[in-house]
Amino acid sequence: MFGIGGGELVFILFIVLMLFGSDKVPEIARTMGKAMAQLKNATNDIKSEIQKGAEANGLDTKSLNSITGNINAQINEAKSNIIGDSGNLLGDTATEIDKVKEDIDSLSGPIKRQM
Repeated sequence: MFGIGGGELVFILFIVLMLFGSDKVPEIARTMGKAMAQLKNATNDIKSEIQKGAEANGLDTKSLNSITGNINAQINEAKSNIIGDSGNLLGDTATEIDKVKEDIDSLSGPIKRQM
């Protein structure tokens, strides 16, 4: 929850209790709960209005899902193409590095590491 641990949450609650007192804390919690419920109701109202507007303009959820599905499919295809191309580049680079290392070893002998 927001990156807050148990100890930190207890400390925050302790500070709130010290600042507002034990008689005000339940009132503050009720007020916050009502505000959160109103926010949830407002977002649901906005969603329903957007849906009604989309249906009035001839857009239904199936057509919107098919459009977004096509977009997601194209994005995934582009990702796989990019990842596939970069994988080939890394593989080619590794083989070239191995070839150069073998050439250096053949010219100077294997390098001994000192510890």
